[in-house]
Amino acid sequence: MSPSNRTQPGRPSGAGRGPQGPRRSGARGTKPVDPARLAAFEVLKAVRVDEAYANLVLPHVLGRLGLEGRDAAFATELASGTLRQQGTYDAVLAACIDRPLAKVEAKVLDVLRLGAHQVLSMRVPDHAAISTSVDLARSKVGQGPAGFVNAVLRKVTRKPLDEWIAEVAPAQERDHDGWAAVAFSHPRWVVERLAEAVGRDQVDALLEADNVPPSVTLVARPGRATVEELGGVPTPYSPYGVTLDSGSPAGVSAVAEGRAGVQDEGSQLVAIALAEAGLDKLDHGGPHDHRDESWLDMCAGPGGKSALLAALAAEQGASLVANERQPHRAGLVLANLTDRSARSQVAGVAGVVAGDGIRPPFRDASFDRTLVDAPCTGLGALRRRPEARWRRATTDLDVLVELQRALLDRALDLTRPGGVVLYATCSPVLAETKGVVQSVLEDRSDVVLEPIGATVGTVPDSAGPMAGTVQLWPHRHGTDAMFLALLRRAP
Repeated sequence: MSPSNRTQPGRPSGAGRGPQGPRRSGARGTKPVDPARLAAFEVLKAVRVDEAYANLVLPHVLGRLGLEGRDAAFATELASGTLRQQGTYDAVLAACIDRPLAKVEAKVLDVLRLGAHQVLSMRVPDHAAISTSVDLARSKVGQGPAGFVNAVLRKVTRKPLDEWIAEVAPAQERDHDGWAAVAFSHPRWVVERLAEAVGRDQVDALLEADNVPPSVTLVARPGRATVEELGGVPTPYSPYGVTLDSGSPAGVSAVAEGRAGVQDEGSQLVAIALAEAGLDKLDHGGPHDHRDESWLDMCAGPGGKSALLAALAAEQGASLVANERQPHRAGLVLANLTDRSARSQVAGVAGVVAGDGIRPPFRDASFDRTLVDAPCTGLGALRRRPEARWRRATTDLDVLVELQRALLDRALDLTRPGGVVLYATCSPVLAETKGVVQSVLEDRSDVVLEPIGATVGTVPDSAGPMAGTVQLWPHRHGTDAMFLALLRRAP
């Protein structure tokens, strides 16, 4: 697959003056800056300085600058595309600059990356990409850096992206991982870990899929909304999902009212897998032998999976406790579990707790079903959060894996004999998936790994790294790369 075929169809052309819209005056009488490009610049700055997520900060920036329609679409692709392909552009820019990129002022480098994306991957004429980048640099940094930006971007325009990659990347046949890191804009260590998980014959397809913006997927929360009222195209695997061809989710009444939400199909399948798992009876000889009353979402923030789980629990006569360690994220969970019209918690919710998952305020064996959607590297969701690839490092794995093991172990303690725990990560990295599950199984004699069946177990080509587990992939299933493993406490 060629990494050069990345121009997004249907994006604004940016020809001439670029997107139309209100102009913003620059500093000290400088030429006005195009507002869509200014928005993209501010997003990159927020990601760099505040460690913001682009998909969360972008709507606020667009709203503040009054950008809609074509202008908003241009700014979105410019900001997100630049972050996705930052590694590729940095390699190109390094070949055009006579000093290390670390010596280039951060704001100037942001402008250069935005200009490179327009020149190499968007349908923006070279002269428009250069002149608007110069205007942006002059307004936000100064006259001297503006001249530097002009000179560098003129060098960038000398070759198309394919030729630049051939020049600046290692030879593919000699160093495939090094070539892929540049060609598909992923850190080399990420390429290596993903290749280990998916196989070297498919890693290029996975890396390419990471650079394709995902469609907007909605979930109809059972008992509160129907798939039909959401419009769009039904998702292939989740019976509650639809994919929108166009339009904003905010324009869907069920979403605005909280009866439906924006949720990747892979995340929907996590909730479905837990709800569909069979339970063993308690064998106490009493009326509660077949108990299925109390469910726990152990790491619930921001609450999308909790909302679907609560709806599924209500249908089965059970109720959900949503636990989240960080109080502000627990607030987001509460908002997702609140009926906005009635201003009360939705059916199927027993409560929202701000508690530490490793030291939770619950009694052992008090839940029938438990979800551990563990904190992870997030390398399975790079389509949605492209900047995550530049924030993570191999050193993060050791810390995260220790936390994941502790959370899974504690979740098993909290689940009654015969009950089930679903362990999920939005990462396919083997240390976070197979490694964690194997470690816990080796340490406990009261736990067995069971095959995931019903809806999720029938997803084609989704076999995980351990028998019975499921691994979803962007390039195969059009979902985030979710890993799912089902563990049962011995009755």
